[in-house]
Amino acid sequence: MGNSFGTLFRISSWGESHGGGIGVVIDGCPPRLPLTEGDIQPFLDRRRPGQSKITTPRDEEDIVEILSGIFEGKTLGTPIAMLVRNRDARPQAYDEMKEKFRPSHADFTYQSKFGIRNHEGGGRSSARETIARVAAGAIAQKLLSSKEISISTYVERIHDIQCPDLKNPPALKEVEASPTRCPHPETAKAMEDRVLEMKKSGDSVGGSIICRVSNLPIGLGAPVFDRIEADLSKAMLSLPATKGFEVGSGFNGTWLKGSEHNDLFENRAGSVRTQTNNSGGVQGGITNGEELFFRVAFKPTATVLQIQKTVDQKGNETELMGRGRHDPCVLPRAVPIVEAMTALVLIDHQMLHAAQCDTFSEL
Repeated sequence: MGNSFGTLFRISSWGESHGGGIGVVIDGCPPRLPLTEGDIQPFLDRRRPGQSKITTPRDEEDIVEILSGIFEGKTLGTPIAMLVRNRDARPQAYDEMKEKFRPSHADFTYQSKFGIRNHEGGGRSSARETIARVAAGAIAQKLLSSKEISISTYVERIHDIQCPDLKNPPALKEVEASPTRCPHPETAKAMEDRVLEMKKSGDSVGGSIICRVSNLPIGLGAPVFDRIEADLSKAMLSLPATKGFEVGSGFNGTWLKGSEHNDLFENRAGSVRTQTNNSGGVQGGITNGEELFFRVAFKPTATVLQIQKTVDQKGNETELMGRGRHDPCVLPRAVPIVEAMTALVLIDHQMLHAAQCDTFSEL
């Protein structure tokens, strides 16, 4: 069903926003990788609620527990189970949502599909499920870092405030310097002010996130259905509140002629490289050794603290005032989630490539 992701490095997640906790099981992690909770926790700290004045005030520490798959500080090659317990759930804030559907939320579709739903915080549809993705992604990133593959993810735009183009991928400390996770100080300050403005008025805003991956080998991805950008697209569009994905030049590339858009090859110090990177590091669904570059679009948070028209479970027209604790803009906390899903796709493809192309390399 829809709660598992990946092929060789496969994760299965479980849990609801206001249940006992959120968990993930990772199957296929290579053995002998040094791993402790200390490798996971920093990634969860970047995702957790209540970290700044522009995020939800829900006060969760999101402490990870590793339950299996580790012995004497190293992975066993067996399933790794991790758990983060919910400590600050307030289900009473959602009592009215038991009968009324929140506009642009999953309430209506879950009720229509399953005939039952957990209305407390949205249950499984809550972005709190992304804890599992980030915990698993932390392991994937540790594996990728052993190959010197680095992922730089940051907020490019909030509402109509956009970060200028950056020549080089920003370092983590530059991204983390602002609660908006925009590495351009002047833009970050304007973004923060806009989010606080929305928070004060009970409204919300969306925007876009950029992800840039450096030092990828040539050859990740496969023809037709398992193209690397296809799997990245599924990974990103599986995230709550996402509405768009583009790689390389994306939709802007449609305005160019082929002669303008083509990335011309050259021999650079003995290596085949491209003069430009409109392809975003992918050609024919396979990485070409250039920087992998893509954008993800996030809609404004659906819950706004304003009265809106809706219907109840019987179809009666009514009104609903948004309640609970929510981010006025999801983008700052979505950065480590996009990063995690990127790592999960890349490590899976790294393992698939090795299995197909390296196992019988002597042939």
